[in-house]
Amino acid sequence: MMHSGRRAIRHATNAGHRALRAAGLAGLLAGLLTLAACNSSETSSSGFLDDIQPADRLYNQALTDLDGGDMKNASKTLKQIDQQHPYSEYSRRAMVLQTFIHYRRREYDDAINTGKRYVSLYPGDKDAAYAQYLVGMSYYRQIPDIGRDQTVTGRAYNAMNELVERYPDSEYIEDAKTKMRIALDQLAGKEMLTGRYYLERREYLAAINRFRSVVQRFQKTRHIEEALARLTESYLAMGIVSEAQTAAAVLGHNFPESQWYKDSLALLKANGVAPQENSGSWISQSFNSPPAG
Repeated sequence: MMHSGRRAIRHATNAGHRALRAAGLAGLLAGLLTLAACNSSETSSSGFLDDIQPADRLYNQALTDLDGGDMKNASKTLKQIDQQHPYSEYSRRAMVLQTFIHYRRREYDDAINTGKRYVSLYPGDKDAAYAQYLVGMSYYRQIPDIGRDQTVTGRAYNAMNELVERYPDSEYIEDAKTKMRIALDQLAGKEMLTGRYYLERREYLAAINRFRSVVQRFQKTRHIEEALARLTESYLAMGIVSEAQTAAAVLGHNFPESQWYKDSLALLKANGVAPQENSGSWISQSFNSPPAG
């Protein structure tokens, strides 16, 4: 988070220097607006024009507030830029800072909406990867306990995956990949929790469907060994011995030192059978093709 803050400040500071160079143009624009207000005798827009401040002045004020830790006032000032100068360069940069401020203030829904808007409007901009990263982090910070619905976890994974695919040279790639692995592990953990629930109640088919999801979608997570062992147990309980043997064989082939394999082997031996892989089984085919996740 501190890295993200420094990145936003650095972007903002560089933009601030450019804003100073653009002050002459902004001053000219302000002067023209004032002149137009003075020359108009048929409208009462002078009060409105008096409220308009140059974009560079507003932007630099927001930077000052942000640097001083006053995110509330910085956010208000950035909104003024969007309202008064919606098509300016400062409006574009203000959108990035707004995304950062929303994120730091834990206003995650606002951060997500603003970040998505930025990436949609300026997908090729140098700050687009940072905006996408903040979208992903806003989802990631909301990942709930394993026992709750994991919809936001899937969204965190998708947002970070979009960053990896669209901006492969970004400096945020490694952290994004780490967050993706954590999200996948969480999703797999939820499937395992539900599968064990069904298994304890001898609802074997429902349990198998959950463990199957882990095998097919989350092979690279730490839950894969247990998923195969639970499949061995569930299939054996249902009397589908061939699939139980295949699950144990695949487990032993890929994780020969695993305690889950040792337990599965003992379970099969207790029932008078041994691991034996059926190459036509969905289990074997899943391990011969990339996982869906």
